[in-house]
Amino acid sequence: QVQLVESGGGLVQTGGSLRLSCAASGRRFSDYTMAWFRQASGKEREFVVSIKWSGDSTYYADSVKGRFTISRDNAKNTVYLQMNSLKPEDTAVYYCAASRFPIFVVVANKYDYWGQGTQVTVSS
Repeated sequence: QVQLVESGGGLVQTGGSLRLSCAASGRRFSDYTMAWFRQASGKEREFVVSIKWSGDSTYYADSVKGRFTISRDNAKNTVYLQMNSLKPEDTAVYYCAASRFPIFVVVANKYDYWGQGTQVTVSS
């Protein structure tokens, strides 16, 4: 089992920045691909970005490429999402997830463990 707890969400104006954190506990964190997904109200959960267990490969959704940056610190069992140049369409609940699949597998049902989510709201 892997337990995931997100933090860092909040309300920000268009163009602003937020940094999300996801703290993991349980089984070896470094065994897993980690990812961020998001779900806007009334919409399906969508893939945002993933990072390889080693941290040296990442995969971004086109909608966030160039604005968001994922990183991980395996010594701290934590993955981060730096979000810059935020837009109202980035408003959603952001979820951290863990998977044993490669970073290019972006479907939610291939991720075994999920956090409870953290709300990000971008005002216009």
